[in-house]
Amino acid sequence: MAGCTVRRTRFAPSPTGLLHLGHAYAALVAEREASPSQFLLRIEDIDRDRCRPEYETAIHEDLAWLGLDWQRPVMRQSDRMAAYRDALARLAPYSYPCRCRRGDIRAALSAPQEGALPAGPDGLVYPGTCRGRSLSEAGPDDVIRLDVARTFDALSINRIVFQDEAIMPGHDHALTRDQFLDGIGDVILSRRGMGTSYHLAVVVDDAAQGITVVTRGKDLFDSTYIHVLLQKLLQLPTPLYHHHRLIRDDAGKRLAKRDDARAIRHYREDGATPQDIRRLVGF
Repeated sequence: MAGCTVRRTRFAPSPTGLLHLGHAYAALVAEREASPSQFLLRIEDIDRDRCRPEYETAIHEDLAWLGLDWQRPVMRQSDRMAAYRDALARLAPYSYPCRCRRGDIRAALSAPQEGALPAGPDGLVYPGTCRGRSLSEAGPDDVIRLDVARTFDALSINRIVFQDEAIMPGHDHALTRDQFLDGIGDVILSRRGMGTSYHLAVVVDDAAQGITVVTRGKDLFDSTYIHVLLQKLLQLPTPLYHHHRLIRDDAGKRLAKRDDARAIRHYREDGATPQDIRRLVGF
Protein backbone atom coordinates (compact mmCIF):
# COMPACT_ATOMS: atom_id res chain seq x y z
CA MET A 1 0.00 0.00 0.00
CA ALA A 2 2.98 2.29 0.44
CA GLY A 3 2.87 3.39 -3.20
CA CYS A 4 -0.91 3.82 -3.32
CA THR A 5 -1.88 7.22 -4.69
CA VAL A 6 -5.47 7.17 -3.41
CA ARG A 7 -5.75 7.38 0.36
CA ARG A 8 -9.17 6.30 1.57
CA THR A 9 -9.89 6.63 5.28
CA ARG A 10 -12.90 6.21 7.54
CA PHE A 11 -14.24 7.46 10.84
CA ALA A 12 -16.26 4.67 12.45
CA PRO A 13 -18.05 5.68 15.67
CA SER A 14 -20.59 3.65 17.61
CA PRO A 15 -23.92 5.39 18.34
CA THR A 16 -23.84 4.57 22.05
CA GLY A 17 -23.47 8.16 23.27
CA LEU A 18 -22.69 11.70 22.15
CA LEU A 19 -19.43 12.36 20.35
CA HIS A 20 -16.80 14.08 22.50
CA LEU A 21 -13.59 16.01 21.81
CA GLY A 22 -11.67 12.76 21.27
CA HIS A 23 -14.07 11.78 18.52
CA ALA A 24 -13.71 15.21 16.95
CA TYR A 25 -9.95 14.80 16.83
CA ALA A 26 -10.18 11.26 15.40
CA ALA A 27 -12.59 12.40 12.67
CA LEU A 28 -10.42 15.38 11.77
CA VAL A 29 -7.32 13.20 11.55
CA ALA A 30 -9.14 10.71 9.30
CA GLU A 31 -10.29 13.49 6.98
CA ARG A 32 -6.82 15.08 6.90
CA GLU A 33 -5.13 11.80 5.96
CA ALA A 34 -7.56 11.06 3.11
CA SER A 35 -7.26 12.02 -0.53
CA PRO A 36 -9.92 14.53 -1.68
CA SER A 37 -13.41 13.00 -1.47
CA GLN A 38 -12.03 9.73 0.00
CA PHE A 39 -13.13 10.24 3.61
CA LEU A 40 -15.88 7.81 4.70
CA LEU A 41 -18.19 7.59 7.68
CA ARG A 42 -19.18 4.16 8.99
CA ILE A 43 -21.66 3.53 11.80
CA GLU A 44 -20.52 0.64 14.00
CA ASP A 45 -23.83 -0.42 15.53
CA ILE A 46 -23.45 -4.14 16.15
CA ASP A 47 -24.17 -3.68 19.88
CA ARG A 48 -27.93 -3.40 19.50
CA ASP A 49 -28.50 -3.18 23.27
CA ARG A 50 -26.50 0.05 23.60
CA CYS A 51 -26.92 1.77 20.23
CA ARG A 52 -29.59 4.46 19.93
CA PRO A 53 -31.00 6.18 16.80
CA GLU A 54 -30.78 9.60 18.46
CA TYR A 55 -27.04 9.15 18.93
CA GLU A 56 -26.64 8.14 15.27
CA THR A 57 -28.49 11.30 14.24
CA ALA A 58 -26.24 13.34 16.54
CA ILE A 59 -23.13 11.84 14.91
CA HIS A 60 -24.20 13.12 11.50
CA GLU A 61 -25.19 16.52 12.85
CA ASP A 62 -22.04 17.09 14.92
CA LEU A 63 -19.66 16.03 12.15
CA ALA A 64 -21.43 18.22 9.60
CA TRP A 65 -21.27 21.14 12.05
CA LEU A 66 -17.50 20.60 12.32
CA GLY A 67 -17.32 21.07 8.55
CA LEU A 68 -16.68 17.44 7.61
CA ASP A 69 -18.13 15.82 4.51
CA TRP A 70 -18.11 12.17 3.55
CA GLN A 71 -19.09 9.75 0.82
CA ARG A 72 -22.66 8.50 0.66
CA PRO A 73 -24.31 6.15 1.37
CA VAL A 74 -23.01 5.58 4.87
CA MET A 75 -22.25 1.97 5.76
CA ARG A 76 -24.03 0.66 8.87
CA GLN A 77 -22.76 -2.55 10.41
CA SER A 78 -26.27 -3.69 11.34
CA ASP A 79 -26.89 -4.06 7.59
CA ARG A 80 -23.83 -6.27 7.15
CA MET A 81 -24.66 -9.42 9.12
CA ALA A 82 -24.61 -11.65 6.03
CA ALA A 83 -21.03 -10.57 5.28
CA TYR A 84 -19.98 -11.39 8.85
CA ARG A 85 -21.65 -14.80 8.71
CA ASP A 86 -19.74 -15.53 5.51
CA ALA A 87 -16.45 -14.53 7.14
CA LEU A 88 -17.22 -16.70 10.17
CA ALA A 89 -17.89 -19.64 7.87
CA ARG A 90 -14.53 -19.12 6.19
CA LEU A 91 -12.85 -19.02 9.61
CA ALA A 92 -14.61 -22.16 10.84
CA PRO A 93 -11.49 -24.38 10.46
CA TYR A 94 -9.71 -22.13 12.98
CA SER A 95 -12.61 -21.52 15.39
CA TYR A 96 -14.22 -23.11 18.42
CA PRO A 97 -17.21 -22.35 20.68
CA CYS A 98 -16.59 -21.06 24.19
CA ARG A 99 -19.07 -21.16 27.07
CA CYS A 100 -16.81 -19.42 29.61
CA ARG A 101 -17.95 -16.23 31.32
CA ARG A 102 -15.64 -13.54 32.67
CA GLY A 103 -15.79 -15.04 36.15
CA ASP A 104 -14.76 -18.44 34.78
CA ILE A 105 -11.79 -16.92 32.97
CA ARG A 106 -10.69 -14.96 36.03
CA ALA A 107 -10.94 -18.06 38.20
CA ALA A 108 -8.95 -20.16 35.74
CA LEU A 109 -6.21 -17.53 35.55
CA SER A 110 -6.09 -16.91 39.31
CA ALA A 111 -5.27 -20.43 40.46
CA PRO A 112 -2.64 -21.43 41.26
CA GLN A 113 -0.64 -18.37 40.17
CA GLU A 114 -0.29 -15.11 42.06
CA GLY A 115 0.09 -11.51 40.97
CA ALA A 116 -1.47 -9.52 38.15
CA LEU A 117 -3.54 -11.48 35.65
CA PRO A 118 -2.49 -11.28 31.96
CA ALA A 119 -4.61 -8.79 30.02
CA GLY A 120 -4.75 -7.91 26.32
CA PRO A 121 -6.85 -5.74 23.98
CA ASP A 122 -10.07 -7.52 25.01
CA GLY A 123 -9.33 -7.81 28.71
CA LEU A 124 -8.09 -10.96 30.42
CA VAL A 125 -6.16 -13.28 28.11
CA TYR A 126 -8.29 -16.38 27.59
CA PRO A 127 -6.60 -19.50 29.06
CA GLY A 128 -7.99 -21.86 26.40
CA THR A 129 -10.44 -23.77 28.60
CA CYS A 130 -12.79 -24.59 25.69
CA ARG A 131 -10.10 -24.96 23.05
CA GLY A 132 -10.61 -28.23 21.22
CA ARG A 133 -14.41 -28.10 21.30
CA SER A 134 -16.06 -28.56 17.91
CA LEU A 135 -18.26 -25.89 16.36
CA SER A 136 -20.95 -28.57 16.13
CA GLU A 137 -21.15 -28.34 19.94
CA ALA A 138 -21.88 -24.60 19.93
CA GLY A 139 -24.83 -23.56 22.06
CA PRO A 140 -26.92 -20.39 21.80
CA ASP A 141 -25.02 -18.74 24.67
CA ASP A 142 -21.54 -19.60 23.38
CA VAL A 143 -19.12 -17.13 21.85
CA ILE A 144 -16.91 -18.16 18.93
CA ARG A 145 -13.17 -17.85 19.46
CA LEU A 146 -10.21 -17.97 17.11
CA ASP A 147 -7.70 -20.74 17.82
CA VAL A 148 -4.63 -18.54 17.39
CA ALA A 149 -2.03 -21.31 17.56
CA ARG A 150 -3.86 -23.20 14.83
CA THR A 151 -3.98 -20.10 12.61
CA PHE A 152 -0.24 -19.44 12.88
CA ASP A 153 0.42 -23.07 12.00
CA ALA A 154 -1.99 -22.98 9.05
CA LEU A 155 -0.41 -19.80 7.70
CA SER A 156 3.12 -21.14 8.29
CA ILE A 157 4.20 -17.87 9.90
CA ASN A 158 5.87 -17.07 13.19
CA ARG A 159 4.99 -13.40 13.54
CA ILE A 160 2.50 -10.70 12.56
CA VAL A 161 3.90 -7.50 11.05
CA PHE A 162 2.45 -4.12 10.10
CA GLN A 163 3.67 -0.57 9.53
CA ASP A 164 2.39 2.61 11.14
CA GLU A 165 2.65 6.10 9.68
CA ALA A 166 2.46 7.88 13.03
CA ILE A 167 4.48 5.57 15.30
CA MET A 168 8.03 4.95 14.07
CA PRO A 169 7.29 5.36 10.32
CA GLY A 170 9.07 2.82 8.13
CA HIS A 171 9.54 0.45 11.06
CA ASP A 172 8.04 -3.04 11.11
CA HIS A 173 5.91 -3.51 14.21
CA ALA A 174 6.01 -7.24 14.89
CA LEU A 175 4.50 -9.70 17.33
CA THR A 176 5.73 -13.29 17.43
CA ARG A 177 3.47 -16.31 17.74
CA ASP A 178 4.34 -16.78 21.42
CA GLN A 179 3.90 -13.08 22.18
CA PHE A 180 0.49 -13.15 20.53
CA LEU A 181 -0.60 -16.20 22.52
CA ASP A 182 0.69 -14.79 25.82
CA GLY A 183 -0.39 -11.17 25.37
CA ILE A 184 -3.60 -11.41 23.33
CA GLY A 185 -4.77 -15.02 23.25
CA ASP A 186 -7.72 -16.61 21.46
CA VAL A 187 -9.82 -13.59 20.51
CA ILE A 188 -13.59 -13.57 20.15
CA LEU A 189 -14.92 -13.64 16.58
CA SER A 190 -18.61 -13.63 17.46
CA ARG A 191 -20.12 -12.33 20.69
CA ARG A 192 -23.34 -13.46 22.33
CA GLY A 193 -26.34 -11.80 20.73
CA MET A 194 -24.29 -9.91 18.13
CA GLY A 195 -23.37 -12.41 15.43
CA THR A 196 -19.90 -10.90 15.10
CA SER A 197 -17.29 -8.97 17.08
CA TYR A 198 -15.54 -5.64 16.66
CA HIS A 199 -12.40 -7.34 15.37
CA LEU A 200 -14.12 -9.40 12.70
CA ALA A 201 -16.51 -6.66 11.60
CA VAL A 202 -13.87 -3.97 11.25
CA VAL A 203 -11.63 -6.21 9.13
CA VAL A 204 -14.46 -7.26 6.81
CA ASP A 205 -15.79 -3.71 6.48
CA ASP A 206 -12.43 -2.04 5.86
CA ALA A 207 -11.84 -4.45 2.98
CA ALA A 208 -15.37 -3.97 1.59
CA GLN A 209 -14.93 -0.19 1.60
CA GLY A 210 -11.44 -0.28 0.11
CA ILE A 211 -9.86 1.52 3.08
CA THR A 212 -6.18 2.10 2.39
CA VAL A 213 -5.23 4.00 5.57
CA VAL A 214 -6.78 3.10 8.93
CA THR A 215 -6.58 6.06 11.32
CA ARG A 216 -7.46 5.49 14.98
CA GLY A 217 -6.21 6.06 18.52
CA LYS A 218 -3.11 4.55 20.08
CA ASP A 219 -5.35 2.60 22.45
CA LEU A 220 -6.17 0.27 19.54
CA PHE A 221 -2.53 -0.35 18.57
CA ASP A 222 -2.39 -3.91 19.96
CA SER A 223 -5.72 -4.75 18.29
CA THR A 224 -4.06 -4.17 14.94
CA TYR A 225 -2.09 -7.41 15.33
CA ILE A 226 -5.43 -9.22 15.58
CA HIS A 227 -6.73 -7.47 12.49
CA VAL A 228 -3.67 -8.25 10.39
CA LEU A 229 -3.92 -11.92 11.38
CA LEU A 230 -7.59 -12.00 10.32
CA GLN A 231 -6.72 -10.26 7.05
CA LYS A 232 -4.23 -13.00 6.30
CA LEU A 233 -6.71 -15.75 7.13
CA LEU A 234 -9.46 -14.16 5.01
CA GLN A 235 -7.01 -13.23 2.22
CA LEU A 236 -7.84 -9.53 2.51
CA PRO A 237 -5.45 -6.62 1.88
CA THR A 238 -3.63 -5.06 4.82
CA PRO A 239 -3.89 -1.25 4.79
CA LEU A 240 -1.45 1.23 6.23
CA TYR A 241 -2.11 2.19 9.83
CA HIS A 242 -1.98 5.57 11.55
CA HIS A 243 -2.42 5.39 15.33
CA HIS A 244 -2.79 8.95 16.57
CA ARG A 245 -2.56 10.46 20.04
CA LEU A 246 -5.54 10.47 22.39
CA ILE A 247 -7.37 13.48 23.75
CA ARG A 248 -7.24 13.43 27.55
CA ASP A 249 -8.83 15.35 30.40
CA ASP A 250 -6.99 17.56 32.87
CA ALA A 251 -6.03 14.50 34.93
CA GLY A 252 -4.51 12.79 31.89
CA LYS A 253 -7.35 10.30 31.52
CA ARG A 254 -8.59 9.33 28.06
CA LEU A 255 -12.00 10.81 27.28
CA ALA A 256 -14.96 8.43 27.21
CA LYS A 257 -18.60 8.86 26.22
CA ARG A 258 -19.56 9.16 29.87
CA ASP A 259 -17.58 12.44 29.89
CA ASP A 260 -20.71 14.26 28.86
CA ALA A 261 -19.33 17.70 29.74
CA ARG A 262 -16.89 17.38 26.84
CA ALA A 263 -19.51 16.32 24.30
CA ILE A 264 -19.40 18.25 21.05
CA ARG A 265 -23.14 18.85 21.36
CA HIS A 266 -22.68 20.68 24.66
CA TYR A 267 -19.92 22.87 23.27
CA ARG A 268 -22.24 23.78 20.42
CA GLU A 269 -25.06 24.65 22.81
CA ASP A 270 -22.69 26.86 24.81
CA GLY A 271 -21.88 28.90 21.71
CA ALA A 272 -18.60 27.34 20.59
CA THR A 273 -17.68 27.46 16.90
CA PRO A 274 -16.15 24.64 14.81
CA GLN A 275 -12.89 26.60 14.90
CA ASP A 276 -13.03 26.59 18.71
CA ILE A 277 -13.28 22.79 18.72
CA ARG A 278 -10.40 22.46 16.29
CA ARG A 279 -8.25 24.65 18.53
CA LEU A 280 -9.22 22.71 21.64
CA VAL A 281 -7.96 19.46 20.12
CA GLY A 282 -4.82 21.02 18.70
CA PHE A 283 -5.86 21.16 15.07
